[in-house]
Amino acid sequence: MPTAQPSRLQTLRAIEQERVIAVIRFDDTLVHPVVEALSAGGIRIIEVTMTKPGALEAIAGLAGRREIVVGAGTVLDSETARLAILRGAKFVVAPTFSSSVVELCHRYDIAAVPGAYTPMEVLRAWEAGADLVKVFPASGLGPGYLKELRGPLPDLRLVPTGGVTTENAGEFLAAGAFAVGLGGALVEREAVAQRDFGRITERGRQLVGRIQATRGTT
Repeated sequence: MPTAQPSRLQTLRAIEQERVIAVIRFDDTLVHPVVEALSAGGIRIIEVTMTKPGALEAIAGLAGRREIVVGAGTVLDSETARLAILRGAKFVVAPTFSSSVVELCHRYDIAAVPGAYTPMEVLRAWEAGADLVKVFPASGLGPGYLKELRGPLPDLRLVPTGGVTTENAGEFLAAGAFAVGLGGALVEREAVAQRDFGRITERGRQLVGRIQATRGTT
């Protein structure tokens, strides 16, 4: 019998448990060794962005692996969302909000994570049914922004991305982030270029350790 696919709720529970999404922006030939290195470091939630060649193929290749949860990133329209979901993406992330993408994801019981920046944008995405809201770019906002935003809106589930590092990820989580998204700060381009995948594994372990240290304080 075919293996049952995880539901949207199960995906959200996995993200809540892990609290970090690794954002991968590399060609298909590099995705798999990078993911192997991240997995060895304890990183289980992987977002493959649609900005690179072979992204759909990479998602399809990772979708069957039990130890990770793979999603699609930089999804700008419902057509791309559907293609990614059919390849096995368990969550769909966008830098901005599109109601049609959220609706398409929910039709397939897939978690929708649109992007927003201002309080109005965040609230609009949340009211439209977003499962999580990607706060992007978070570099100019900082952890304090999340804390202030969740004061009057405590039910928001926010995922700051862009400007989150292995050093400040714990601060964002302590401020109320549901999870954090890291790209180049976790998967350094220099390490990939030099095929120093051990470096990526080590940074993953460091990040997981810092995240574990925040448990019980958030």
